[in-house]
Amino acid sequence: MTGLAMPFNGKLPIEPRMPKYRDGQRVWAAVDLLNDGSYPDADLDEMLVKSGELGEIVQVGMHQESSTPVYMVEFTTGRVVGCLEEEISPRGLPDGSGPRA
Repeated sequence: MTGLAMPFNGKLPIEPRMPKYRDGQRVWAAVDLLNDGSYPDADLDEMLVKSGELGEIVQVGMHQESSTPVYMVEFTTGRVVGCLEEEISPRGLPDGSGPRA
């Protein structure tokens, strides 16, 4: 056994999920991003970023309890929002515009 500590969910250790995306990568919001209460300068459930808004990943972190990657994305609106992988995409928009992976 190595000295690497694994997160514990009360039953079995949770294997950390490796990030799909990297710092500096251009992405777009795959869904409308609403304030879940973690964005201090906006009302609860206020729209922070509209689906399709372009951004750039400025930091990649890890949610400790769930061992899932969290991406700090600076969108063209100037807002920096923490996003999960399913909330962003590096691919073009449905109409063919937007950044390409």
